[in-house]
Amino acid sequence: MWFFILILLGITAYLWQRLDRAERRLDALDTAQNWTLQYLQRLETPETAHNAEPEPIAEDKAQDETVEAPAVALRASEADDAVTLVSADPPQEQPTEVEPQLEPEPEPEPRGWNFDLEDIFGRRLPIWAGGVTLAVAGVFLVRYSIERGLVTPLLRVIMAFAFGFSLLAGAELAYRQEARVADPRVRQALAGAGLATLYAAFYLAGTQYGLIGQSLAFLGLAGVTAAAIALSFRFGLPSAVLGLVGGFAAPALVGGEEANLPLLALYLGLVTAGLAFSGRRQQRPWMGIAALIGGLGWGTLLLLAGDPGFAEMLALGLYFIVLGAVLPAMLGQQEFERPVRLAAALVSSVQLALLVDQGGYTAMAWGLYLILGATLAWFAWRRPELREANAAAAIVGILLLAQWDGAAPLGFAAVAAALAGLFAAVPLALIWRREDRAFDLWQLCGTAVGLAVVSYATLAKSDGDMFEPVLALATFALAAFPALAAWRIWSRDEPRQLAIALGSTAALVFAALLMITPAWSAPLAAAAVFGGLFALLRQRSSPELAALLWFAAVITGLSLFSSLTLVQEAENLAQIDDRTTSVKGLLRWTAAALPFVAMAWRNSSDPQRRVAEGLGTALIYGALAQVLPGAVLAWTAATLAIGLVITQPARIAAQMVAAAITCLWALPPTVIWLTAAILSLAGGPVFIGELPLMRSVLLHILPAGAALLAVATVRSVKTDVPMVAGALAGLVTLIAAHVAFKQLFAIETFTRFITQGLLERTLWEALLMAAAWAANRDLPRLGKQRTEAIGLATAALAHFTLYSGLLHNPLWAEQAVGPVPVANLAAAAYGVAIAAALLLRNWLGKHARLPADAAVMVLVSLLAITLLRQAFAGSVMAGVPLGQTEDLLRSLTGILLALGFLFVGSRLARRSWRVGSLVVMLIAVVKVFIFDAAGLEGLLRVVSFMALGFSLIGIGWLYSRQLRALPREADTSNN
Repeated sequence: MWFFILILLGITAYLWQRLDRAERRLDALDTAQNWTLQYLQRLETPETAHNAEPEPIAEDKAQDETVEAPAVALRASEADDAVTLVSADPPQEQPTEVEPQLEPEPEPEPRGWNFDLEDIFGRRLPIWAGGVTLAVAGVFLVRYSIERGLVTPLLRVIMAFAFGFSLLAGAELAYRQEARVADPRVRQALAGAGLATLYAAFYLAGTQYGLIGQSLAFLGLAGVTAAAIALSFRFGLPSAVLGLVGGFAAPALVGGEEANLPLLALYLGLVTAGLAFSGRRQQRPWMGIAALIGGLGWGTLLLLAGDPGFAEMLALGLYFIVLGAVLPAMLGQQEFERPVRLAAALVSSVQLALLVDQGGYTAMAWGLYLILGATLAWFAWRRPELREANAAAAIVGILLLAQWDGAAPLGFAAVAAALAGLFAAVPLALIWRREDRAFDLWQLCGTAVGLAVVSYATLAKSDGDMFEPVLALATFALAAFPALAAWRIWSRDEPRQLAIALGSTAALVFAALLMITPAWSAPLAAAAVFGGLFALLRQRSSPELAALLWFAAVITGLSLFSSLTLVQEAENLAQIDDRTTSVKGLLRWTAAALPFVAMAWRNSSDPQRRVAEGLGTALIYGALAQVLPGAVLAWTAATLAIGLVITQPARIAAQMVAAAITCLWALPPTVIWLTAAILSLAGGPVFIGELPLMRSVLLHILPAGAALLAVATVRSVKTDVPMVAGALAGLVTLIAAHVAFKQLFAIETFTRFITQGLLERTLWEALLMAAAWAANRDLPRLGKQRTEAIGLATAALAHFTLYSGLLHNPLWAEQAVGPVPVANLAAAAYGVAIAAALLLRNWLGKHARLPADAAVMVLVSLLAITLLRQAFAGSVMAGVPLGQTEDLLRSLTGILLALGFLFVGSRLARRSWRVGSLVVMLIAVVKVFIFDAAGLEGLLRVVSFMALGFSLIGIGWLYSRQLRALPREADTSNN
């Protein structure tokens, strides 16, 4: 309690400081007014009177009539002479005298506050200090008398009363002798000291000495408070401050164990109202604010008493209604009007809600809260600036309704209906009368939605099956509020307000439908609500309404999660075996897809349209997946993609989504194929059992290739999607073709891999080359596909290089090439690779000529060595020792290759071939001088060196002739 009093004292000190600043400003204005009056009087000079020409006046009127104006007195701190304007006879003409003009004195600037020792300690403080000193003197006099035993307690109280009334009498005398005293602070100090002494006198008589009862002491303090409020009109601020502090401190000063709450509430209400009224009449808004703070603070303390009876509840309820609704509307202060009223309404609503909770949610407790709401609604109807306060009470009321545990259904419905009537019907009426603000629609929609949620949460948890139809009916009724508001707003150009009203209506209708339909049908209900909104807004275009439709479409999609059947439905999307056909699932997913299909049809904005058509396509696939066999789902998605490409070529997002679904089906077998391919890089064979089954290829991989190929043919959109789709289509088709080709040989063991591995690889590479050649031809409806041809030829060459050239080369790996020399698999394998390099040389242009020529020469060299090796070692060459004759023939083969490369370079004028011949010859020289000289003996060594010598001479002679015979330009232009 004392802490509360200290807070009030702090507020008093702050307000006193503001008063001091106001006095200083009034002094400055007083000085400025004095200077203004002196300047106006100085303007009335004789020169002005002589130069003025009177207007002609009729003689009869000029002689008989005079016009007098009332005297006007402008008064500052002291009395000034009145300036009286009286009409006079026309002035007689007099000689004009030229008087020297006086320079007007400069106007002094209004005096601001500065520290003046004489002004503060000589003029201001002594009077106030005198009043305080008088009060202290009274205290010390009483103390002295008590210490000396001169006065009894009764006499002390009598002396206190006498001293207090004497001070008030002195204040009245100073007021009546204002002309002599000439300082209002004298009477203010005397009145303040007198009121403080009377407060102390009643406190001593009732609490300290027990001379009178506590009730009588309380009434005395209340009387002093009323006197202080009344005297504030006569003596000014100190009386008002003492009335404010003393009025709220009085119950604490005389409080007892058994407080009379109704009487105390009545007293506090009167004190608060009196102070607020006085502040308004005296143009001191802070008094009303401080009174409200004190009154609401006392209201919190009164609630702590707990367990109120009928009278206490009624008194406190009316007290909160007055402080929360009536007094804030009567404050009339402009600076903090809205926040003060909103805070008062919110605090009083919370306090009244606590009172309802303490009273056990009885009818009377709810009635008091509804009276508060009705009062706020009445003020909100008449004054728009008070509508936020009404909304605060609506929020607290709905939250209080949510806390009502164990409510009887009829009682709960009655209170909810009353809240709807106060906080939703009133804003609806304002909207209907076109007197609304944006805040009114928010209150209407929030109240309707909040009551629906609280009602369902409270009643459905007890016996939902019984109450849900009734709750659905009530929710439909609540939906009528925003629906009627939307109907009224429809003709206005306010799309945001219309979206809010329609959105609230749609939410309530959807909630009501959920209450009376099974859980699995939630998407159907949501689709029906979306359909209604879409039909209403089909001819309206604004970002707000489009956002509303999008929100409704998303809610429809999310409503799929309302039933546990979604788990089985989700499994049907990708499950082949053990499927459960669901007609309900078909209906649910179709309902979820329809809003997005409608949005894709309605939207012209490219990003929104693509999102809608993509989601719609995915949901349509989900609907079909609920009833179709799992084996055809990938082809179903591919059919969707192909159909969209044919019928809707501009719907690239829908086509991409359908193609992406087929790619998801193709992903598992593709991962299996990639795993086997990666493992083959370590040198192991790819057996048939490590690849996907042909069933997976036909049902999953081929649909992806078909869908991607269809998307790749789209040319009506300017994106890179068709090009990327074409690349992916080629890759997927290549994987499918490879798995199908592996079925021809079905290699399952290492033995079969040795005997058929090279044949399988060579045939695969030959097929790739055939496809590359066909793609480069001008085929009907397809044209020349040079890019695809280059890709296929590169794949063939890379496959040969990696597997037949490096990992499984017959020279060092066990691979059968066939028993027939020259005409065997080695020649065929290298022939395919050489053909691939030559085709790439022609297709890629001049930048690929040098690498292609080098690749051909390397392949021809390896082919020659392989054929030579096969002639001596047989079909499987790995592991057979190398003989001297074969080694000598290798050197001779190198020399022959060098001569052949030189001949080709000379005939075709290609410097790359001639350089290649030199490289081969150099390798042969190194072999003869290093390896053959050390490994061969006798005649073989002689023959080796003789062959090398004659070859070197012949090559040098032939090379020099070729260089002289060819023009320099031709030689260098074909590098």
